[in-house]
Amino acid sequence: MISIALFNNKGGVGKTTLTYHLAHMFQRLGHRVLAVDLDPQANLTSMFLNEEYLAALWAEPEFPAWGGNTESSLIKQMRSAMAESDMSDAGTVAASVQPIMEGLGDVTFYQPIEITDGLWLVPGDLELSAFEDRLSAAWPLCFTGDLAAIRTTTAFHRIIEDAARRVEADLVLIDVGPNLGAINRAALLAADTVLMPLAADLFSLRGLRNLGPALRAWRSTWQDTVLPRVPPKISAPEGRMRPIGYVIMQPTMRLDRPVKAYRRWLERIPSVFIDSVLAGAPDQAGESYEVATMRNYQSLMPLSHDARKPMFDLKAADGALGSTQAYVAKCRAEFQQLAESLLSRLETPGGRA
Repeated sequence: MISIALFNNKGGVGKTTLTYHLAHMFQRLGHRVLAVDLDPQANLTSMFLNEEYLAALWAEPEFPAWGGNTESSLIKQMRSAMAESDMSDAGTVAASVQPIMEGLGDVTFYQPIEITDGLWLVPGDLELSAFEDRLSAAWPLCFTGDLAAIRTTTAFHRIIEDAARRVEADLVLIDVGPNLGAINRAALLAADTVLMPLAADLFSLRGLRNLGPALRAWRSTWQDTVLPRVPPKISAPEGRMRPIGYVIMQPTMRLDRPVKAYRRWLERIPSVFIDSVLAGAPDQAGESYEVATMRNYQSLMPLSHDARKPMFDLKAADGALGSTQAYVAKCRAEFQQLAESLLSRLETPGGRA
């Protein structure tokens, strides 16, 4: 099993959309895939699961029907279905770390939610944001070998490890938020590799310059200071976080932002990536770290959301009519090429877990 965290210090570049579609494409290519939502915004979870299911999963005490004061009949059906199926053991990341939050024990493990054959989800929850302070306080205590702090900091790693074992996952995709806070530090420590979705703009370049030094500092601190103090009874990540490259998420061109401006920033990304993320020392001389440039499929996204399926699976019945089907086919080909390119990079020396 190998894990990939999709991360950028700058939000709004299509990171979650990329994670969702890669998870489905890897599954189409015959891999057993586990998607993990460690972004407190839980956008990846909302792409996989509809609102009615989320209300049941998040145990909303009341979810009234339109114009009524009682819980909707559909929610009642969802709760009943969850209780009668394997989903009764489903829980969010926030629910898993709740015992730590309350000071009552260690993480609780739940069965991942099966999205389709070969694809599972560890769902997120907005309540995960409350874990930030606990993780922040635990970090310096790890340096002294404090067991409670180490259990807190390794919580995400152990949740992922347990879920991947349950479903025998080949690949784990981890969606994280766009910041350098304590939640993301713990999430990235649990990742073998890091893929960075970027936009060709000033903000993504600034994000790279912040992200690279942070990753190196976290890696060295974990491996040199904390890991030697972790007792064998606590499963801990190695903290590899190997950068495997970046994906350019192409924007919709605006009249006030001509192609020349886009090209200017695009041409600066390779050197900034090598200098800031790789500290000027690429794994292989002359290797390109641009995995792909993904076009903006703006016209397909609303159809994808409504049909609750990847853009490359849209059919005429979903509203993808006429020439739109050619666009869907192009989308499928591009995501397949991206997935295959990533698999190739994961098989390079140092890439496989």
